Amino acid sequence: AQKLIVYPPPPTKGGLGVTKEDLECLEHGEFLNDVIIDFYLKYLLLEKIPKHLAERSHIFSSFFYKCLTRKEKNSTEEISGLLAAQKRHQRVKTWTRHVDIFKKDYIFVPVNEESHWYLAVICFPSLEKAVFEDRQNEPFSVVQSSFQSEDMRNSARKDTVIVFHDTSSTDEEKLNKDSSKKSEGNKQHTSLFSENCENPKNPVEKNSRKMKVCKRPCILMLDSLRAGSVQNTVQMLREYLQVEWHVKKGMPREFSRSNMRDFCPKVPKQDNSSDCGIYLLQYVESFFQNPIIDFEQPISLERWFPRHIIRTKREEIRDLILRLHVRQQRSST
Repeated sequence: AQKLIVYPPPPTKGGLGVTKEDLECLEHGEFLNDVIIDFYLKYLLLEKIPKHLAERSHIFSSFFYKCLTRKEKNSTEEISGLLAAQKRHQRVKTWTRHVDIFKKDYIFVPVNEESHWYLAVICFPSLEKAVFEDRQNEPFSVVQSSFQSEDMRNSARKDTVIVFHDTSSTDEEKLNKDSSKKSEGNKQHTSLFSENCENPKNPVEKNSRKMKVCKRPCILMLDSLRAGSVQNTVQMLREYLQVEWHVKKGMPREFSRSNMRDFCPKVPKQDNSSDCGIYLLQYVESFFQNPIIDFEQPISLERWFPRHIIRTKREEIRDLILRLHVRQQRSST
């Protein structure tokens, strides 16, 4: 098939080829294929994300998770535990040859299971517990990217209350229920405090609270359908991190439910059977446009972006590829 574009274009190595056939999956009602997913994620990272955020982020290709979890054809014996984790890691160990993911704040892992796309975001993998830092290090105006008008940013920020929903019911949920009863007059607030964070019973004065932000090691699962359990995916990623840490740092470290929590924040949901890939791309884009700054605050991303953005996204990506095609044709003649 004839390539419309290679992105990023030469002389950059490892460019991804996009063909006319790939473009067809941008028609309404079609499932996005891995080429379009990988192209747009590369484009976001290289051209649309503010540099200071791009440097702190790593986006794995859609093949990463597929390769990590691939079933071996001629594997006669079922192995489990650490040995299985090491074997899985072996398949993808070269993927991080040139990058130390533990120096990144955010690692994005696109996942495709049974024709459904969803996103895992590993946050602050180098931390072993939640930490508080001065907000001055990350001025609000700097973090907000330049792609939105001030009015849009303000309205989006008002709407973006972050409420974490754990993917399995635990004591944390009881804690959330208890604390939400205590917070009269604000039904939306679900506490996300843990023993590593400040005690909610002794809140710091509002002014000093604003000066601190909580960075929490966790895995966010962003799924526009929430069709099944994501616990298996979370466990695979924890085990991958554990072996990757050992290989990169030369010492063992446990990544468990207690020090790398998993959460399923409420996010905008698809209203058809074919837009899961479009939602995945928009989750990544919104993560950078309207970042989660404080991982202590309650988080609900239900109003992260309006639905009309999704309705025009296919055309937007298609037009982008065609513009790049014209540009690359010109530069090659």
